[in-house]
Amino acid sequence: MRLLLDMHTFLWFIGGNDDLSGYARSLIEDTGNERLLSVASLWEMAIKKSLGKLKLDLPFPEMVEREIRGNAIEVLDMLPKHLDEMVKLPFHHRDPFDRLIIAQSLSESAPVIGRDEAFDEYPVELLWEMDDGTRR
Repeated sequence: MRLLLDMHTFLWFIGGNDDLSGYARSLIEDTGNERLLSVASLWEMAIKKSLGKLKLDLPFPEMVEREIRGNAIEVLDMLPKHLDEMVKLPFHHRDPFDRLIIAQSLSESAPVIGRDEAFDEYPVELLWEMDDGTRR
């Protein structure tokens, strides 16, 4: 299965953070799944790092190299078909990074591993385990 990781999901995964659900972690760790990270997430991380809102143990390029390649995660570039899909999205959610991830998810038929409730307004499949143990 192709899976698109939300930025927070990626950061929680590489950081071993307990905010990442067990179900989400198992999907990411399953080497039978194709794990994707949007270039939008890398862009957002770079901006947050430059603003001092994101702390990393390694310099940004080193973290990208080690964690993306080391975990066999593929960077999903921004393609014209993604932008075409994004243009069609209603403005339920205004965050440009999330809007691109939503458009990529729809265009690539890849569920998003994430828990951002703002995604619920769109016809994307979110994969997550809720506090009560149910899965989205």
